[in-house]
Amino acid sequence: MRVVQGPLRGKRWIAGSSNHGCWLGSYELPKQRKVIELVRSGMVCWDVGAHVGFYTLLFAELVGPLGKVFAFEPLPRNVDLLQRHVGINGYRNVRILPCALADFDGEASFDPGPNPSMGSIAASGSLRVPCARADTLLATGEVEAPDVIKIDVEGAEAAVLRGARRIMERHPVIFLATHGAQAHRECLGLLTAAGYELVSLHGSSPERTAEIVALAPKDAKP
Repeated sequence: MRVVQGPLRGKRWIAGSSNHGCWLGSYELPKQRKVIELVRSGMVCWDVGAHVGFYTLLFAELVGPLGKVFAFEPLPRNVDLLQRHVGINGYRNVRILPCALADFDGEASFDPGPNPSMGSIAASGSLRVPCARADTLLATGEVEAPDVIKIDVEGAEAAVLRGARRIMERHPVIFLATHGAQAHRECLGLLTAAGYELVSLHGSSPERTAEIVALAPKDAKP
């Protein structure tokens, strides 16, 4: 089917692969609008916890042929759909990395969750997935330094940030969705210590929302 509206209007979407809002073009509108505002042609974007690729496709469309998108997703079912979405829409500026970003390099147990959008690293998980620190991947040349990062990893957000301390020194824009009060507090602490200005996507304070955008101070708007 075709996406109905937004920057991806007319792009192809696999029915039943995810939330109906994806093909309707209405999925997570506040975040979409902020992404559209901040992402420009030629940028490098990372989609961490790419699921089946809505934001991967959105980034790919916005950065254009001069930009690049690195999509990180460990769940095999999601990786397959992610690859299909990128392929059927003809994007050549996307590289898919079938791994989880974390604060260590190696493997971890992964719980697929009650549905494919809720999988997470967990000691009791039934799958084993490869994991990597973002800083390691950058240092070894596996990826390019990001201008924008989207992170949505069902509770492992702080681990992703801990594995990206060197990258955070560069202050890429970070779209962060946290899961749980403890993870949220730790993420706010890590981002503040790295010198970021934090804003909410929904008008409340960063402490009271699970959806924030981390901006370098010079880019922050009141």
